[in-house]
Amino acid sequence: MRVMGIDPGTALTGYGVVEQEGQHLRLVAAGAVRTSPEWPASERLFCLYRELQQVILAHRPEAMAVEKLFFNRNVRTAMAVGEARGVVLLAAAQAKLPVAEYTPPAVKLAVTGVGSAGKHQVGVMVARLLNLTAPPTPDDVADALAVAICHLHQATTLSRLARARALGGEAP
Repeated sequence: MRVMGIDPGTALTGYGVVEQEGQHLRLVAAGAVRTSPEWPASERLFCLYRELQQVILAHRPEAMAVEKLFFNRNVRTAMAVGEARGVVLLAAAQAKLPVAEYTPPAVKLAVTGVGSAGKHQVGVMVARLLNLTAPPTPDDVADALAVAICHLHQATTLSRLARARALGGEAP
C-alpha cells in the first residue's frame, strides 16, 4: 500500500509518500511546499493545491493521511492551518483518495511508542523505520512521513483484525 502523509501549513506544508511491502516500509518521495508570506492568501493556497496535485500524479498514492489540527492558542495560525487542510482535502477528493486524519499524539504514539515524543524523537524514528541515514528535514517533512507511517500501521492492524474475524477468531 502506498500512502501520502501531509503535515499542513500555509508557509510550509510537508508531504511524504511511503510504501509498505509486507513488513517493509520504503520512502517513495518527500518534500515541502513553501509559500511566501508576502503572497495573498488565495495565491498561497492555490500554490499548495497545484503542488499537491503534481505530487499525487507523480507518485500515485492509494490513500492520504493528514495531521489534524490538535490545539492552537493562536487563532490566526489555527485559521491558516485550517485553510491549508481544506486545500489538502480538496486535492485528495479530486484524486478520489480516501483520507484518514490523525492527531499529533496519535502519530507520535504510532511512530515512537510515546504520545508526547518530541520532534527530534519523531525524526529519528522515521529515519530508522524508513532506513534513512539521517532524520528528514525540515521537521514538517518528518512529521508528514510519520503521519503516513501511522496510517500504514493502522491499516495493517485493521486488516489483521478483519482477517481474524473472517476466520472466526475473536477480535479485541
